[in-house]
Amino acid sequence: MTDRQYQLARLFFVVIASLIAAQGAAHGQQPSLRETPLSAAAPIHNAIVIGFVGGFVSSKDTKHPEVEFAAYLRDRYPTAHVEVFGNHHGRKALHQLVNLLDTDHDGVLSSLEKEQATVVLYGHSWGATETVEFARQLDRLGIPVALTIQVDTIGKPGHKRSPISPNVASAINFYQSGRPLHGQPEIIATDPQRTKILGNIHMTYENRPINCDNYSWYSRTFNKPHHEIENDFRVWDQIASLVDSNLHGIAPATTHAPAPSASPFFQYLRRGVQAQGNEPALGATAIEEDEN
Repeated sequence: MTDRQYQLARLFFVVIASLIAAQGAAHGQQPSLRETPLSAAAPIHNAIVIGFVGGFVSSKDTKHPEVEFAAYLRDRYPTAHVEVFGNHHGRKALHQLVNLLDTDHDGVLSSLEKEQATVVLYGHSWGATETVEFARQLDRLGIPVALTIQVDTIGKPGHKRSPISPNVASAINFYQSGRPLHGQPEIIATDPQRTKILGNIHMTYENRPINCDNYSWYSRTFNKPHHEIENDFRVWDQIASLVDSNLHGIAPATTHAPAPSASPFFQYLRRGVQAQGNEPALGATAIEEDEN
């Protein structure tokens, strides 16, 4: 092949390559060494934690530990969505959760979107009742719940006591039996084969009073045990441990995050017997003692 023939052949191949590239661009394609199908994208894991405050408490009232616990979780799990609602705002919470699950924003929840989510629910007092009711609403929509946490459940007017719905994988109940407002002593599962009851944990405060200065004089005088359990670091440390075990697929901000009692949060709880923080873990022995 002469030099002139070589140059003509080279020019021919350059023109052909340009025409192929232009044809691909006209069809909305980008030149690439390798085509990556959309199905190869890594699945999005959705972590959602929703809390419900009791009574007529505002969801922004930071003197209630349920609200402070949400701030603690946001700091520990920056990629998780953690939000607190009033116990009368279940419909608003449901709308928010469905929007969060709808990751492709098509207005329809697919089976994959439901399965790729980890949902944790918690609440105190009327908020604990709403936790159970909210889980039942999710069951009707086919949305699984990894864990429900009830702290001193008080029945809301017009709401019957309900067993834990079968879409809940695990559930735990903390309660106290002091005067005059005391929590539900036992929770049961609709289907024990699908829901594991982790415990009905009886907390007592006769020999270990918890400071409740973050509440009104009326609450401290007439309903103190109901708020002592709400303020108890041992309860929140145990709850944090349970949430951690259910969010194992979500990267935390730090590997060794402190428990609530040793964290920068909940400063108003560090009074009296809890002044030093670093509460002992509420392990099996402590639970057995409290249940006796």
